[in-house]
Parts: sequence; structure tokens; C-alpha cells
Amino acid sequence: MTVTQSERVTSGAAAGRLPARPRDCGPTLGHPRPAGRDQYTISEVADHTGLSAHTLRWYERIGLMPHVDRTHTGQRRFTNRDLDWLGLVTKLRLTGMPVADMVRYAELVRAGECTFAEREQLLTAHREDVRQRIAELRSTLDVLDYKIDIYADARRASERF
Repeated sequence: MTVTQSERVTSGAAAGRLPARPRDCGPTLGHPRPAGRDQYTISEVADHTGLSAHTLRWYERIGLMPHVDRTHTGQRRFTNRDLDWLGLVTKLRLTGMPVADMVRYAELVRAGECTFAEREQLLTAHREDVRQRIAELRSTLDVLDYKIDIYADARRASERF
């Protein structure tokens, strides 16, 4: 079982139901997926995700991408499921999750449902890191706002003379 944004949960109050879907968990960069298609070349996936073909090959090589099908000539053929996975990977990367943790998460996903608790633990720990970084950024933003206000006040005072 691979995990996409629609992975079922088996614990908590909503056991057996889909969790609330994040507002924006799919890829937003590039072009929308062509309707009715489920096979994409590496260049189409690169255009859609904003990732380079080199990065896509690297993700596959390090085990971050599930098995990508190939044509009889060896050309990669990505599916909508692959695009869903890349959407998640992109979001995790944007949060600053280390590649090693993303690879570990991918391994856990491939291992199946028996790893739900470990996946939850990994994501919960990372969420705490993200929250701490957000708090640091808010504090930094407060300092910037303070300094900008000082310069704006000084500029306005000098314009009066």
C-alpha cells in the first residue's frame, strides 16, 4: 500500500473514515493533469511538479519514489499515484524534513499497515519541529516589523523639516 493524501486511518475517533483532507495537499505547480490520463513521461512530471528530471531520477535511486513503471524501451512512465506521492514529498521537503526521514517514511509506507504507529510518530515529531520553526520565524518577523517601524518613523520625522 502506498500512501497518498487519501490514506485511511485506523485509529482515533474517525476510525475507518478518511481524515480531513488538508486544504492544499496536491501539487500546485506546473500544469493541471490532463483529464483521463494516467501515464506521464519524466519531462511531463518535471513540468507538472517543478522538480527537475535529475531530481526525479535521484528520488527513485535513493528509494524515495515507489517503483516507477517503464516502457519496453526503458522509458519511465509515471502514474497519477506517483504524482500524488510526489505532491506529498514536495510538501514534506518544503517543511524542511530531512531527505533521510523522507526515505524512512517511504520505507515504512512500503512495509504496510503494520507501520502506522511509526509513521505517525515520525510525522508528529516533524510537525513539532515545523511548529518550532514557525514560532522562530514569527519572532524574527516581529523584529523586522519593529525595525521597519523605526525607519518609517524616522523617515516621516525627517520629511516634516
